[in-house]
Amino acid sequence: MEYGLFSSNTPFTPPTTEDDRLSWLRLIRSRRVGPTTFHRLMAEHGSAKAALAALPDIARAAGITNYEPCPERVAAAEMAAARKARMRMLCHGTPDYPAALADLPDAPPVLWLRGDPCWLFAPMVALVGARNASSLGQRMAARLAKGLGEAGITVVSGLARGIDAAAHQAALPTGTVAVLAGGADVVYPPEHADLAARLAGEGAIVSEQPPGLEPQARHFPARNRIISGLSLGVVVVEAAERSGSLITARNALDQGREVMAVPGHPADARAAGCNLLIRDGCTLIRSHDDVIEALGTQLARAAELRRPPPDPERPAASRLAQSARALASRAAASVIAPASASLSARALAAIPTGPPPRPQGEIRNLHQTILDRLGTAPLAEDQLIRDLALPAARVAPELLSLELDGRIERRPGGLLSRTG
Repeated sequence: MEYGLFSSNTPFTPPTTEDDRLSWLRLIRSRRVGPTTFHRLMAEHGSAKAALAALPDIARAAGITNYEPCPERVAAAEMAAARKARMRMLCHGTPDYPAALADLPDAPPVLWLRGDPCWLFAPMVALVGARNASSLGQRMAARLAKGLGEAGITVVSGLARGIDAAAHQAALPTGTVAVLAGGADVVYPPEHADLAARLAGEGAIVSEQPPGLEPQARHFPARNRIISGLSLGVVVVEAAERSGSLITARNALDQGREVMAVPGHPADARAAGCNLLIRDGCTLIRSHDDVIEALGTQLARAAELRRPPPDPERPAASRLAQSARALASRAAASVIAPASASLSARALAAIPTGPPPRPQGEIRNLHQTILDRLGTAPLAEDQLIRDLALPAARVAPELLSLELDGRIERRPGGLLSRTG
C-alpha cells in the first residue's frame, strides 16, 4: 500500500466487542497490510470496519486489481483456534496491551498471549545471545536472569537454544516472557516443549502470528523487534559479529532502548559482537546490578507506572505489586548512567547490518550442495562446514533456513541430517 494515500488522522478506539475484534484481526491479516500500514489505515478511517471497506479502492488506486481483504471466515477460524489453545487476544490500545510496545510505529496491532498477562505490567529487560552459547555464557545468562527477576524485573527472550533458554529457565520462578516467531502454540526448537509448557503456566508466551503458524526465517527479525520493544533495555550475553542478537540490539537502538553487553575473550567468535558493542560505547555488564544502575530512572518510573494491582487469587500479580516499590526505590538510588542515547550515532552505524542479499540462484545452489553432503546418517556441523570450504558465518544462516523449512534436522551433539 502507498502510505501517501493516507492524508488525515482520525481518532480511533481499540475494539470492545467480538465483532470489533474480528474486524481488527481481518484488517491486519489482509494482504499487503503490515503493522505500520494498519496504524495508518486506522488513523485515516477511524475503525477497522471502515478501513476494510476502503481497502479495495485504496488498492485499486495503487494499481492493484481484484484486491479482497482477509475473509471473515479466515479471521473467525483464527480466533476459534486461539480459544482452543487457551490464548488471549491483546489489541493495541487496550489496558492489557504491553505499554512499552504501544508507542512504536510498527507495534503489533494484535498479540496472542498464553499465560499470565500480569508479567507484561512489570519492567522488562531482554536477555539475548548465541544459540551455540558456551557453558560460561549460559551460566552468565542464568545468573543475570535470576538477579533481575529477584529485583522485580521480568526477563524477556525468544525461547531459542543457548542464551535464551538459559535465561528463561533461571527466571521462571520470578517471571519471564517468551516472544515466538511462529504461533504462540508452536514450539521452536521442538526440544523446548517442556520449557514452553512451564512458560505458559508460570510465565507468558506472546506472538503476533496466527496460532498454528510454523516459524519461517523471515519471521525472526520481526520477532526480534518485539523482544526489544517490550524491554527497557537489551543485554547481549554472547553474539557473533553478524548475528540475530545484533539485529535485536540494532532494533533496541532504533526504538530508544538501552543496549548493554557482557564482554568476552577477544579470541572467541561468540563474543565478537558483544566486544564490538562495548568498544563503541555500549554499557559493559558484569552482573544484574550493572543493569539496574544503567537503567536507573527508567526502571524507577516503569516500576511505578506499570505496577499491577494486588490480586489474592493471582499470586504472581500480588508478588509483582509487592516488589514494584522496592525496585522503584532501588533504581532511583542507583548511579544513573546516560540513557540509550549514550551509544553514539557512530556506534549505531558500526553495528553490522549483514552482507548484501545474495542472488536467489546462489542460495538455491548452496542449499542443494548442503543437502547433497548430508544423508540420513548424522554428520557433525563442523565437519560439514569444513567440507564446504566456506566461512561458518556464510553457512550458518542457510542451515537455519533449511532447518526451518523442515529439510534438515539437528541432532544432539551438534549433528545434522537430512529429513528425507
